[in-house]
Amino acid sequence: MRPGPWLRLTALGGAAATLLAVVSGSAELGAGHRVLAALALPPLAAVAAAAWVAYRRLLAPSLLSLVLFGLAAAVTAPGIHLALAAVAFTASLVLVALAFRGEPSPAGSVRDYVTLTKPRIMTLLLLTGLCGMFVGAKGLPPLWLVVVTMLGLALACGGASALNHVLDADIDKLMGKRTRSRPVAAGRMPAPYALEFGLALSALSFVLLAGVVNVLTAGLALVGNLFYVLVYTRLLKRSTPQNIVIGGAAGAVPPLVGWAAATGNLTLPALVLFAIVFLWTPPHFWALALLIKRDYAAAGVPMLPVVRGEEETARQIMLYTVGLVAFTLAPALWGMFGLVYLVAAAALGAVFLWLAWRLRRERTPARAKILFHYSLAYLALLFVAMALDAVIA
Repeated sequence: MRPGPWLRLTALGGAAATLLAVVSGSAELGAGHRVLAALALPPLAAVAAAAWVAYRRLLAPSLLSLVLFGLAAAVTAPGIHLALAAVAFTASLVLVALAFRGEPSPAGSVRDYVTLTKPRIMTLLLLTGLCGMFVGAKGLPPLWLVVVTMLGLALACGGASALNHVLDADIDKLMGKRTRSRPVAAGRMPAPYALEFGLALSALSFVLLAGVVNVLTAGLALVGNLFYVLVYTRLLKRSTPQNIVIGGAAGAVPPLVGWAAATGNLTLPALVLFAIVFLWTPPHFWALALLIKRDYAAAGVPMLPVVRGEEETARQIMLYTVGLVAFTLAPALWGMFGLVYLVAAAALGAVFLWLAWRLRRERTPARAKILFHYSLAYLALLFVAMALDAVIA
């Protein structure tokens, strides 16, 4: 099967970036050359990863391109450095040519590609990232910085979600109509095409954020991406009922991305934003798990309601909600936020506690559904309150 359009574009991007690195090196552009050279690595690495999993005939040329490019970066002698870079460019051209060979397969619809990015989940992640920018900037960041950062973060989130579709295709088929109709699980899109789409978005995210914003922002987005795909989806989800507790760290990264974009650093207040999302994730996700407990059981996924029962899950939701609400009040008490945030955190937290308590007493699907939907609004409104507090102050 011929690689899909996303891998072909990624291979072309890697070759073009390699050529720019060669040209800038011969022109002795100094720092500009190093930046261009660094931006060639993500697309080459993405093609190599896709080749390792799905396109073995591309594995040798993709690894050769990476190795030669790495050697060119390591060898500083001018003549040898330029020669290795030129050979790496040649290898990348061979890679591009091979990527266009083979029998084409249906690439999937635009709607399916949008579905792969999980836009509903992405919306909340982008909101927390945007509010993290406002809090970090202590006001309104430059519009261009907001646009670029949100685009880069959206690419990272969409890429991670697409890779999640590939890794979870087998259990998606077992978890009822909610997941059975997803593009890869339903067979509407070949898994390799979804894989390359996710890798392409992830690589483009790093290139955009590193090239236009800063390397710290790009690195944080990549770490969140990899943690969600490799640690949560691949390792934790199928092995422990504490999967969402640890894996929740991935969803807590966007505020750090926004903060780093606005400030260029990470300080204690940024970690507070991270911790709020981290503590919010278990009660939010366990409320959903109570609703679809049978689906998780059918797929053999050890979510807390399946392994420990509904009573223990409701108890854990209550405990985490108490910890979350207490923690959200602390930043205002030590002066990180002002009155706007304090009032919002107290009011929103009181409702969250009441709903968790009601679920603890009445473990019904209706109570779990109300708590689940309220938790989404809670996090969104809490971060909006942070942003407003930063702007008003």
